[in-house]
Amino acid sequence: MRLVDIIRKKRDGHELTAPEIELVVNGYTSGDFPDYQIAAWLMAVLLKGMTRAEIAALTGAMLRSGEVLDWSRLSGKKVDKHSTGGVGDKTSLIIAPIVAAAGIYVPMISGRGLGHTGGTLDKLEAIPGFRVDLDSKRMEEVLSACHCCLIGQSASIVPADKKMYALRDVTGTVESPALICASIMSKKLAEGIDALVLDVKTGSGAFMKNEADAVHLAELMVETGERMGKKVVALITDMDQPLGRYVGNALEVVECVEVLKGGGPSDLVNLSLELAAWMIYLGGAAASVEEAKKLSAQLITNGEAFKKFGEIVRLQGGNEKALDDFSLLPQAQNRVDIPSTESGYVTGMDCEKVGIASLVLGGGRERKEDNVDHAVGIVLHKKVGDKVARDEALCTLHYNGSARLEEARGLIAASYRVGPAALKGARPLIHRVMGH
Repeated sequence: MRLVDIIRKKRDGHELTAPEIELVVNGYTSGDFPDYQIAAWLMAVLLKGMTRAEIAALTGAMLRSGEVLDWSRLSGKKVDKHSTGGVGDKTSLIIAPIVAAAGIYVPMISGRGLGHTGGTLDKLEAIPGFRVDLDSKRMEEVLSACHCCLIGQSASIVPADKKMYALRDVTGTVESPALICASIMSKKLAEGIDALVLDVKTGSGAFMKNEADAVHLAELMVETGERMGKKVVALITDMDQPLGRYVGNALEVVECVEVLKGGGPSDLVNLSLELAAWMIYLGGAAASVEEAKKLSAQLITNGEAFKKFGEIVRLQGGNEKALDDFSLLPQAQNRVDIPSTESGYVTGMDCEKVGIASLVLGGGRERKEDNVDHAVGIVLHKKVGDKVARDEALCTLHYNGSARLEEARGLIAASYRVGPAALKGARPLIHRVMGH
């Protein structure tokens, strides 16, 4: 088989065989095939699409390109959650300790923020000393000790994805649902899990702005996981406004701790309980999702979930005291309120603009190599449906440098829509559940 023949075959809209897909992935990972040929293949995939069988073959080939973690020495189910990303999307820090406290292993490999969306690793690194770069031996020790480990992707896990994603990023082929599915699912299945809960976001702050696109991606991921012998459920959830009220790394850690201590905003609490419930149910620690949801709430009420988060932080080198004393977390030097220019009700928010505002204050990355300021971010005082008076603060910006403060101000001002009457019937937080 010559690579050029495989490129032509896909270019002409034909289905590739599993060995052909394996050749592409292995040849690129080993450096035998040049970027320009793989770029041509990626563009052919973007334009012609892939069948479900091709996507499963691509996912499997990428998965096998590196180390697949093996937790067979730990007796019990291993379950994880993956979110497609959004603004203020901090549920991992809440649900991982809840599910671990229910006795299920959570080997969670997370990503960093890129563009307007935040990343779990950046939030965790706002906790002084917290290490996300554990090797698989130390990961197993932490999992064994507390049922949960939260790390970043190592070079040995799905190296094909690392190479291919960097190429997709610069060749206009990121948006292919088949390539997105294979990228996400290969990384998640390399964790050695039995079940996976997917949180697929839709709305102005999500990558999938259109719900039909989110549903299509969710279907692909559920089917791909099931073809590979895993239990998979996808929740289509709302990202038309930020989740919770805090946006920014250290600020989001604070909000997660508030939820684990029994407080926090209702949207964040409800979504976290729902995701945790599905993980607990798929992990076999409850007979139904309803029972699992009650157990999740109970583990917050009795303090077990917060205690578990403290254990995870301590075992991964973090300062556990920062969870009780927020002054130990990074703090921004300056704060400024953004006032409303009119009275009425918040009728909408451009969620992506809020995420970009946090990014320009230094809370995110515009390029992969950018440093993140863990202290900066935004505290939202008003969200959709809230009443607001003229000159009342819509939100507070927490910032250090003022170089791009005006840009952030402008983005926030443009993101809020205020009208004379409250909206009838708010958008539901969970649009639908797909899979098991």
